[in-house]
Amino acid sequence: MTLTETGTHATIDARIGSFKGGGGEPALATEMAASAAGMLVIMDRAFPGVALWKAYTQAGAHLLIRARTFVAAKPMEVLPDGTYLTRMNLAGQRRSHPGGVTVRVIDYQVDGGETTRLLTDLLDPESWPAEELAALYHERWEVESAYRQLKTFQRGRTEVLRSVSPELVRQEIWAHLTLHHCLNRIIMRLADGEGLDPDRISFVKVLKHTRRSVVLQAGQSTRRLRQFMKRATKVVRKLDNGLRRLRAADRYTRHPVSQYIVRKKDQVRRGTRRVPEKVITLTPAILQ
Repeated sequence: MTLTETGTHATIDARIGSFKGGGGEPALATEMAASAAGMLVIMDRAFPGVALWKAYTQAGAHLLIRARTFVAAKPMEVLPDGTYLTRMNLAGQRRSHPGGVTVRVIDYQVDGGETTRLLTDLLDPESWPAEELAALYHERWEVESAYRQLKTFQRGRTEVLRSVSPELVRQEIWAHLTLHHCLNRIIMRLADGEGLDPDRISFVKVLKHTRRSVVLQAGQSTRRLRQFMKRATKVVRKLDNGLRRLRAADRYTRHPVSQYIVRKKDQVRRGTRRVPEKVITLTPAILQ
């Protein structure tokens, strides 16, 4: 379950649950409520619920959720634009129960098709026109494009998760999500630099260029590391002379001697030895 920006396809937050139990997708979505503060969160028809609604609204987020036509079907107050307010409660509770929440219901059709019902906490029809919210709901399908980028292009059409243990599966999923987020940051930088809509920049091309760059750097790094190891091996061979021989003579430590010390004539420094004077014999030349 991910919290994804519709405009950039960037993943803001994510939760990974077990195959069985744990409340399913609604429970995972509820855990990400704190990350949605200040956002308008759009959800599909499987998510309406009092617990999820309270978690997001109390965290400072707004909601626009699709619901089945039998959910919140009894109006309490009809608004001037044709939408209405009603109460959504837990199963078995009356509408007057204080544990419920007040929602605004927007029903609309596209080209005479089936009726689509939206629930929102944006109750003012003048500040939040129903037409704009209905058009905005269709931006939810951008998350499907984000999943296509992640599961089809980035992961690869023939690749599956290679890990076999739950811990490694989670690690691999987080790695894919992190990489996808980084690629979208590159797209955003390119879009800001050129003044373009992020949708105009190809995710596949950015992915291919990034792969080439990483492979090239990895190849250079591997080659350089191999060369360094060869040089290091040669150096080790030169320095490794086997076992160290025992010292045959005592070690004398040379101490610096001040140049201002007055020495007597013919006095020899301590720790040094006297060099014998050479005797030079001059042979007289014989003139003939």
